[in-house]
Amino acid sequence: MQTDTSTPNAVKAPTPGPAPKRKKLWHHLYFWVLVGIAAGITIGLAAPEVGAQMKWLADLFIKLVKVVIAPTIFATVAVGIAGLGNLAKAGGLALKTVIYFNITTVFALGIGLVVINLLGPGRMLGLDLATFDASAAEGTLSSAGAAAGEGLTGFLLHLVPGSFFGAFVEGQLIQVLVMAILVACAITMLGERGKPAVAALDTIAQVMFGVIKIVMWFAPLGAMGGMAFTIGEYGSAILGSLGYFMVSFWMTCLLFLFLVLGPICWWSGFSIFKYIRMIRDELLIVLGTSSSETVLPRMLAKLEAAGVPKSVVGLTIPTGYSFNLDGTAIYMTMGAIFIAQAFGIEVPIGTQIALLVFMLISSNGAAGVSGAGLVTLAASLAAFESVIPLAGIALIVGIDRFMSEGRALTNLTGNGIGTLVVARWTGQLDRERLAEVLDNPSLVDPDRLQAEKNAAAAAAAESPINALPAK
Repeated sequence: MQTDTSTPNAVKAPTPGPAPKRKKLWHHLYFWVLVGIAAGITIGLAAPEVGAQMKWLADLFIKLVKVVIAPTIFATVAVGIAGLGNLAKAGGLALKTVIYFNITTVFALGIGLVVINLLGPGRMLGLDLATFDASAAEGTLSSAGAAAGEGLTGFLLHLVPGSFFGAFVEGQLIQVLVMAILVACAITMLGERGKPAVAALDTIAQVMFGVIKIVMWFAPLGAMGGMAFTIGEYGSAILGSLGYFMVSFWMTCLLFLFLVLGPICWWSGFSIFKYIRMIRDELLIVLGTSSSETVLPRMLAKLEAAGVPKSVVGLTIPTGYSFNLDGTAIYMTMGAIFIAQAFGIEVPIGTQIALLVFMLISSNGAAGVSGAGLVTLAASLAAFESVIPLAGIALIVGIDRFMSEGRALTNLTGNGIGTLVVARWTGQLDRERLAEVLDNPSLVDPDRLQAEKNAAAAAAAESPINALPAK
């Protein structure tokens, strides 16, 4: 039955003007990112030694993006919550967001457990813990030990930075999120007096978006360096059982996308395939850099232009970067059971469920950058070392980079879908606009959106102050 696509509370996106001229292929960012990925793979295969030394390109690109991520999240979250003008409404939106994120994370953890038990990629290794060399994971084990030693109390204390600017200096996104919520609540309580602060924060966010736009054209080089390093350094690790485990993980991510998130998209009134087409540029950038943080501002702009109110986008997307890491959740459960299988250890179903619950908590707050999943997995295993040997983390160090892309891609896709679903759940999604954008993704091209905003701002600045609206 056809349902009404309009809702009384929906916030309508601006009606687009004439259809944009079709860009030539080489004018699209995704084309050059694809060229960079292909060049990186070629270098990694043809000259592994050279490729192994090109990681600095990807690291430089990620560092350039991370410089503006913290202020961008702070500004967008504060503007999103304060823009609602009602703390009760903001609390309801936040509650629904967290509920949805935790439900999908449970499904991600569960599907990871099911697939790893059915396929059993580690059973053919037959390793002996007494003779196993864990030296390859010394750094990871050290970081995991520090994280695991903090416990729940340490996690709660970590939510609050040592100073207001400490979260920005250290790049702790979950702390930035907490400070943004506190500031937004304070602005909301000011009422009319708080409107200039909201306008100022919104301007800061737009400036950060402009910086990201400049930095993003370095993405092809970053993707080339990342892929060249991955293939050149770890290409041999994708053979045998480790390769089987890696393929199992990627397959599980696809199963989660199409068997769990696909029906959720259908219930929300849109196609997951059209959604993936809409964010293809962002997916390719993440594939090349192994970091979902690199496309955060682009996702904010696209989803807002696709019919999601700024208040929902500003709260849901940044929150998802700390609390909706579906790809990381899949990786953690599969990695833990793979290590147990490699040493011939059968983990009881009760212990697996306890592991799932523990990982549901420990995955919250994990960073969206390459390598964080491995440390989070090791920290979780430290709590179950009596069953699963923590030293076994050395098994998957060599292929972690290949799986990092899968984690980041799944995290990014899930966060965007979550934003649309929460907007639909709260009755604020402009479904007509979303359908229009999904049929024609060029309507939400970030460069075009920014140009339109600049033109509108210039027109407003030039118009006479006392001019009456045209009849």
